[in-house]
Amino acid sequence: MALDSGARQPQRIHEAFLPWTTRQPETLALRDGTHAVRYGELPAVVQAVAERMRAAGVRPGDRVLLVAENCVALAVCVLAVSTLDAWSATVNARLSAREIDNFIAHSGARRVLYFHAISPEAKAHAVQRDAEVVEWPGIGSLMLGPLNETTEPEPVDADGTHQVACMVYTSGTTGASKAVMLTHANLLFIGRNSCRMRAIGPGDVIYGVLPLSHVYGLSSLLVAALVGGATLQLVARYQPATLAHALAEEGITVMHGAPAMYAKLLEWSAATGTPLRAPQLRIAQSGGAPLTLPLKQEFERAFGIVLHNGYGMTEASPSICQTRMDAPRTDCSVGMAIPGIEVRLNETDSEGVGELWLRGPNVMKGYYRAPELTAQTVTPDGWLRTGDLARIEPDGALFIVGRSKELIIRSGFNVYPVEVEQALNAWPQVVQSAVVGRTVEGNEEVVAFVEAVQGEAFDMDGLRAHLKANLSPYKIPADVVVLEHLPAAATGKILKKELQQRAQQMT
Repeated sequence: MALDSGARQPQRIHEAFLPWTTRQPETLALRDGTHAVRYGELPAVVQAVAERMRAAGVRPGDRVLLVAENCVALAVCVLAVSTLDAWSATVNARLSAREIDNFIAHSGARRVLYFHAISPEAKAHAVQRDAEVVEWPGIGSLMLGPLNETTEPEPVDADGTHQVACMVYTSGTTGASKAVMLTHANLLFIGRNSCRMRAIGPGDVIYGVLPLSHVYGLSSLLVAALVGGATLQLVARYQPATLAHALAEEGITVMHGAPAMYAKLLEWSAATGTPLRAPQLRIAQSGGAPLTLPLKQEFERAFGIVLHNGYGMTEASPSICQTRMDAPRTDCSVGMAIPGIEVRLNETDSEGVGELWLRGPNVMKGYYRAPELTAQTVTPDGWLRTGDLARIEPDGALFIVGRSKELIIRSGFNVYPVEVEQALNAWPQVVQSAVVGRTVEGNEEVVAFVEAVQGEAFDMDGLRAHLKANLSPYKIPADVVVLEHLPAAATGKILKKELQQRAQQMT
């Protein structure tokens, strides 16, 4: 699909930026430490990369796996895949080799691209899988994996409401990879919503450290920046000192981050005695994990602006609720439902708490190759069951009060206990294990309890090395507690509630 600057409503994410190519051709659209692309240059760069992909065998309906960390080249490739009516699936290069293999197999990727120039881990994955170095116009060097000649393309739909743009993986569990299919309309809806809710437009510089492998970074940063004609500054890895410098010296006006990022920034400032300055910052947004009131208050004292809050999930592309700029809150409500969607609470209790359901243009197409799981999550009339418990105040503001699932959110990334438990249980000295989350300031930690083989000295160092080899860093438990027996009911079911309480007492 050729790039066309016509006035029709965009049907694909690569069309989002086209109005700005003539209105402000000299404005930077994307920048990182080594590359910068202006709006006037972006159509030609995206088209040139798309032609290289086509020459490499990528067809409409194919899946293209992008093993990367944030950079201009990655953003351009996401847009280039869109022009071919293929599906991109960006995965964090810091995942383990086992996880990458799972995603390649599950997606049936026609090609895998490795962004080795920005990520040593991506290079290691590429070398392991016999990828070759290629030079592509406008984005430089990357590594191209072998052509998958057996995979079949998916159907293509001209309507962006039905055509998948991207897949976002939410779990790396062996044999149970879960990929959320997000359509062009899903991502464009959230991009436009982000622009409206935060008044994003030309002149804004958005700090893009949230990974594009996560839907928050994909829709609320990349697509929103391009819809609004803003500049997206892509950053591969979070470092408090780097963020502090960017806020003080690089004209950052919009910052999105998980609570842990803000907590680490404030901690760095206190530890180094470095005052925090952000003369151009007008919007600070927290999301991806629960925000605590002390962290919100400390941030607001340091910067003199409101730390806004929000709530979402990958299956909702991700935004569900956001606080309003014209009605800043002093509590940690996630705000009201974003415009254009419906929310309701299902089966509320005596305190008005129930499972949050939503319906609207942000709800996913479904889970790839998992129709039964899709049917369990989205009702026939389009309601998405979030699995999270909430209450709604009389003014419409929502408070998330708990999770009906066991999902742990570590620094904005989902950790599913079963995957960690599988890795633990694979260690010869572990009989069984249970993994729970522990709330800490602005974040959650992973805590593991293991029942060990009796009569042996437990090799904790060996277990740690085993986990490091089989899990991503954010999935590795902060604490591993060895117990003679895990608490269990008469049925043998492990009593995780007891372990959660114990884990919390360990802080």
